[in-house]
Amino acid sequence: MTRCAILPSRYVASVATPTLERDWSKRSRALRSDWRSEAPLSRRCVFPGCSCQAQATHRRFGYQPMSSVAALHRPERLLINHKTRNPVSGNVCCVSELLSDFSKCLKPPFFLEEGGPAMAFRKALKRTAVIGGGAVAAAFGLSQLIEYRRTQARLAHVAAEADLKVPYADELPSRQAQLAALQNTEEFDVLVVGGGATGVGCALDAVTRNLKTALVERSDFSSGTSSRSTKLIHGGVRYLQKAIMHLDYEQYMMVKEALHERANLLEIAPHLSAPLPIMLPVYKWWQLPYYWAGIKMYDLVAGIHCLKSSYVLSKTKALELFPMLKKDKLVGAIVYYDAEPSGGGLLFKCSVRARLTAGCKKAKSITSLQGSICLIYTPPPAIICSEEDGGQHNDARMNLAIGLTAARYGAAMANYTEVVHLLKTKDPQTGKEKVGGARCRDVITGKEFDVKAKCVINATGPFTDSLRKMDNQETQNICQPSAGVHIVIPGYYSPDNMGLLDPATSDGRVIFFLPWEKVTIAGTTDTPTKVTAHPIPGEDDINFILREVRNYLSPDVIVRRGDVLAAWSGIRPLVTDPSSKDTQSICRNHIVSISDSGLVTIAGGKWTTYRSMAEETLDAAVKAHSLPAEPCKTVGLQLEGGKGWTPTLYIRLVQDYGLENEVAQHLASTYGGKAFDVAKMAQVTGQRWPIVGKRLVSEFPYIESEVLYAIKEYACTAIDVIARRTRLGFLNVQAADEALPRIVQIMGKELDWCQERKTAELEAARTFLYQEMGYRSRSEQLTKTTEINLDYHEVVRYKKRFHKFDKESKGFITTVDVQRVLERYRSLQSINVHIDENALHDILNEVDLNKNGQVEIDEFMQLMSAVKKGQVSDSRLAILMKSAEETLDKRGPVTVDRSGGGV
Repeated sequence: MTRCAILPSRYVASVATPTLERDWSKRSRALRSDWRSEAPLSRRCVFPGCSCQAQATHRRFGYQPMSSVAALHRPERLLINHKTRNPVSGNVCCVSELLSDFSKCLKPPFFLEEGGPAMAFRKALKRTAVIGGGAVAAAFGLSQLIEYRRTQARLAHVAAEADLKVPYADELPSRQAQLAALQNTEEFDVLVVGGGATGVGCALDAVTRNLKTALVERSDFSSGTSSRSTKLIHGGVRYLQKAIMHLDYEQYMMVKEALHERANLLEIAPHLSAPLPIMLPVYKWWQLPYYWAGIKMYDLVAGIHCLKSSYVLSKTKALELFPMLKKDKLVGAIVYYDAEPSGGGLLFKCSVRARLTAGCKKAKSITSLQGSICLIYTPPPAIICSEEDGGQHNDARMNLAIGLTAARYGAAMANYTEVVHLLKTKDPQTGKEKVGGARCRDVITGKEFDVKAKCVINATGPFTDSLRKMDNQETQNICQPSAGVHIVIPGYYSPDNMGLLDPATSDGRVIFFLPWEKVTIAGTTDTPTKVTAHPIPGEDDINFILREVRNYLSPDVIVRRGDVLAAWSGIRPLVTDPSSKDTQSICRNHIVSISDSGLVTIAGGKWTTYRSMAEETLDAAVKAHSLPAEPCKTVGLQLEGGKGWTPTLYIRLVQDYGLENEVAQHLASTYGGKAFDVAKMAQVTGQRWPIVGKRLVSEFPYIESEVLYAIKEYACTAIDVIARRTRLGFLNVQAADEALPRIVQIMGKELDWCQERKTAELEAARTFLYQEMGYRSRSEQLTKTTEINLDYHEVVRYKKRFHKFDKESKGFITTVDVQRVLERYRSLQSINVHIDENALHDILNEVDLNKNGQVEIDEFMQLMSAVKKGQVSDSRLAILMKSAEETLDKRGPVTVDRSGGGV
């Protein structure tokens, strides 16, 4: 019997022997040579691992005829043949015994094993089983870990509330009660100045630590930057890029912190935020792996907080999901996720794969960073402005929810209460002055009073330096404000469930293109500005955004200036070195500083990290002022409306109250579990359906009972309602203008306003829309059109159209002329609609540039020229006169309701 062993070729030296040149038949004869041969060693050993002392053993084993071994040298194996008996012992042996003896002759790390096809297969099978079993076990363990973390996340708010020792008020205190608490409390532990996201976050953190807390805001809650964001909860992809490119560990940790806070926000306010996919179109092949690597790095940093893994789309699939996208030279697209504001539709709660745990972080220092902004955003979600990634959220409503939660836990909070100056007392031990409160004034009544506190926190955003200079006039500025402009255009510019990111605009900035509340937000810019309470969107910024949007959309989609429904500017409180000029490279990091007099300042940061900023601020305040506080308890603490909310809550509103489906979805996604309180206040419509819920305007699901509920939520002016309790002013300024008279009427009745106050409120709100929300843009577009760009045939056609209304050739038309034409055509065949006198005045007033109550032919020509160039769209007068000229084209009734026209 003959047995053999197959050895790897590494055991054979690559030496040239005559045997190697023989044919395989000679090799086979060499294989059969007597392996007991004692032929003398004629050449060096073929075994590289062999020791010199083992050469004799080799001869005894029959290896010495080099041709016997070398002839069988294959590229990967060495075949050793032997007979039944061991040449040393003379006994019958097996391959394993022979290999055991042979292995003794090798120097480490060489060793030999028994081999063969069957043995190799068994080993491969065994290794596969081990690896496969390990993979299955790892997958199972990972799934169990993820499920555990999900369970912990769902129960985080339960644990947070269980640890609280602060009572929760079911009934929200009135503003009068809050003012009384501010005036009558002997001394608070903490007084927070500023009612933005950071300020109300500090108030909630302080009151849940069982500290006696007060907050004052000189305007309305979220009236500043916190309501003028890109509506995204994001981690900061562009900051991650800077962290990698500049090896900046601080920015990396900021991204990690933001991703943690994004997960927390999605958990504590599920009705106000939701994940949003954002598409990054790629038009060059080399950019695809570059962007993909950056987005995947973002997913990796997010870890268990990743909303959903990013993925690559082909050109066909990208156009299928975003049909408005420009096709030329499109290579593909990358989609990643962030969080966005929940809209009026049905939203499903995002399962946050994270155990939310609190952590104290060291205060950041002021840094001046150089470099370009990030090329990719995130959302997740994804919301984004020139911010980055994350999910969307209703920023003003989220801000208000945090503040209302703090109020229910016992914080004394008052909007429209400004700080006149800081109160200071001398420390008897050191003799230094210490801040001990503030002199405050009720803006509405003018009454002044003192609010004493052991600690004062400055959380005034862009106005940080103003309050710091109240403490010390010589203090150095730490904030450099930057203006970010956003525009709102009709919803048909983007899909309902997909955002778009322009990673590299013509000037190196980032532009987001996001669906929100059935419209599309585009922005943002990033330019240095001066601090003001009433920022105005500039025409240059609006046109810049339109140009960038136009570059990414199909030529079939005509981007018109007249399609801008609203525009706003927000001032970002960026932290920077005073000598820095470039705001685009500044990180939205934050600092916590304490002055010599004890004033605690929190500056910088961004919306997503408001909670961790508040936690860090309170930790510093507690340490500096020796306050008897408990640890932070805001992680997992659900906000106003979070309790009782489910994705199907709107169905109960429809069934129980007879609300419209769209209205019910809006109430559920805005008020959460408190939506039932709003529905109870809704009035009967007197129609078959809906039974209750009169809309303020036809296009949007806002109802009159929301105005009443807004008053309970500390709304004091009509601006509060159209801008922050509802978002009409941010969605469509013309719709907001139409709703204003009814809003003022409801508030006047509830708050007992006199006629003078009602008129003042109406004028103030319209000024707000005109200046801060971009309403002035329409009249400016017509005024700037001094040159009428119409050809001869167009002039003739438009003159003919105008004279159909101006039968007397006066050179102008009035409401009487319009009514006469409508009556004539109604009697013929076409128009079956009545337009009251006030509506007609509004229609003509849109075109009446000199405001004399009539539209001259020059004004009409300017209008038509602006319509032709896209500067004005959906003009009611232009549409009405065109329909009349065509004898209404026998298309049935013509409505002159505003069709979503822009500003």
